[in-house]
Amino acid sequence: MSRIFDRPVSLGIVIASRAFFSPAPCADARRDILAQCDALGVTAVTLPFDATANGAVQSIEDARLYAEHFRANRDRIDGLVISLPNFGDEIAIAELISRANLNVPILLQACNDEIDQVDVHSRRDAFCGKISISNNFWQYGIAFSETSEHSIDLDSAAFRRDLDKFARTCRTVRGLRGARIGAIGARTGPFQTMRYSEKLLQSSGITVITVDLSEMMQAAGAIADNAPELTEKMDRIRAYGTIPVHITEKQVATQAKWTLAVNRWIAENECDASAIQCWRSLQDNFGCATCVTMSMMSEELMPSACEVDVMGALSMYALTLASGAPAAILDWNNNYGREIDKCVCTHCGNFPKSFTGATPEIGELDVLGETIGRSKCFGAVKGKVKAGDMTFFRLSSDDRAGTLKSYVGEGAFTDDPFGMDGGIAVTKVRDLRRLMAFVTQNGFEHHVAMVRGSHADALNEAVTRYLRWPTYHHGAEIAPRPTLPPLP
Repeated sequence: MSRIFDRPVSLGIVIASRAFFSPAPCADARRDILAQCDALGVTAVTLPFDATANGAVQSIEDARLYAEHFRANRDRIDGLVISLPNFGDEIAIAELISRANLNVPILLQACNDEIDQVDVHSRRDAFCGKISISNNFWQYGIAFSETSEHSIDLDSAAFRRDLDKFARTCRTVRGLRGARIGAIGARTGPFQTMRYSEKLLQSSGITVITVDLSEMMQAAGAIADNAPELTEKMDRIRAYGTIPVHITEKQVATQAKWTLAVNRWIAENECDASAIQCWRSLQDNFGCATCVTMSMMSEELMPSACEVDVMGALSMYALTLASGAPAAILDWNNNYGREIDKCVCTHCGNFPKSFTGATPEIGELDVLGETIGRSKCFGAVKGKVKAGDMTFFRLSSDDRAGTLKSYVGEGAFTDDPFGMDGGIAVTKVRDLRRLMAFVTQNGFEHHVAMVRGSHADALNEAVTRYLRWPTYHHGAEIAPRPTLPPLP
């Protein structure tokens, strides 16, 4: 099974030029962009320099050549970067995008003029040309992204950050379009909050593949005790964390059989992420938890959510795409004393290993184990989440509005103590009350996906500009909108 993480992001590179401006900056722009791509590990897709005059697109014929080249490489192009070393030819660029018809994100960049180089032979006017090309994009209905500054130097650290963010946005868009989410088991009965619309997901190109829990338990039970792959899986579970001495070999084997069966089903159905019925049928009828199964898959960038939270699994996958790092599903669970910008996010034990500050313990479910017996509940990954920056995201299907919707933002995991069992993340989010009011007043679930690092901007760009999902970006500046003049 080929996954999006198996290859680097690939970007089509276009140098836009207007013929009566100096062609000299075109070669420099091409050199600088290719160097920035190389530094970021991004694959550049473009025609040879001598395919067009000055290695640029400045005519309809140039647009045709580049469009044909990009169409031939459609399957590996994740986005386009259009650089304006001078004013650029708005018609040629609009024609290129229209003829290539790639439907991928576009980054539009304009180079700076130097104050002492604005004579008739040296001036660039890219500052203005960017507005002309963006106006044409608006007329054609073409979505595009911009750099952090209206005009920016291609060899700068600022542009490298912009290009890195754009590459993450491209990977997120490509991954979510056509994503396949596995739903293993029926929705956990007591949680109507986990209901969702498969039809709304499918309208965005996202497919849900379902399987009955009994089929999975039967497949796991059919694995022979002496199977080499079972021994290997048991070894991997033992190496994943510290297992208490009272846990038996049979408990580890049962957990390994379940994990092996899930892994096989995920691969056979080419799922990018999964959601599993984690309680309590699996414990009662097969004799293990599924937390370590989900934790290990999430650590390997195949996110898995508990309680058949399909929208949560998709939220995790979006964060993994944007960050390239393991994501987790958590509950917005407890207040933290009287500190209004802190709360405690928890789950029984499915956090990826890299979320914890030390080697986690793989033990039994605590709350459910007290009810049905701990011997049935081995497989929970326990540990406190280590401090550091984090990004949160939640996608939900709103049947009443007929749309998918989401919220995204950033915060931090803290070192604050909290004496609760399981996976614990003391979390700080600026203006948390405003966020919780948005969650409660807009019908969002108590689950939220989180990932280490600061990736809200790249993810927000992907889901709003290119996937067109209404999204609240917590803490971000609200973009201005045109207003109508007052009536006479």
